[in-house]
Amino acid sequence: MYPHHSLRDRTRVDELRQRLAAVQAGSARHWGTMTAHEMICHLADSFEAVLGLRPNSSVESWLSRTVVKWIALHTSLPWPHGVPTRPEVNPKEQGTRPGDLESDRTRLLALFDRFLEPEATCVPHPSFGAMSRDEWLLWGYGHMDHHLRQFGA
Repeated sequence: MYPHHSLRDRTRVDELRQRLAAVQAGSARHWGTMTAHEMICHLADSFEAVLGLRPNSSVESWLSRTVVKWIALHTSLPWPHGVPTRPEVNPKEQGTRPGDLESDRTRLLALFDRFLEPEATCVPHPSFGAMSRDEWLLWGYGHMDHHLRQFGA
């Protein structure tokens, strides 16, 4: 288990930036099928999707928007490995294909900054549905942490 953190805490924002900077194209994955570069594109696409800048299909159900969301956002349980990625944010499907690593990392950081703006609004999450700003800040940390852990960062 790992501590439960939010992007409301500036220390956590800085931590994620440092961990992201440590990811290299050859960083070995501990689970899943994405490469480190594909993961960076996936994170950027995910921020685009929740900010309403990229279409994203819903798989929301009563269970996912209540029980699963509560466990993912309000407990310290680690996110499970192997949860299918939505095709719109999957770089092997409809998501952004890796190009130049540093350009893709810069794109991710710009979208991360946009997501962090206090006035940022988000569309419903494809699984969790509508969320409060505090829930989005929990999701943002949890999603990035999950994938950075995937590559040992």
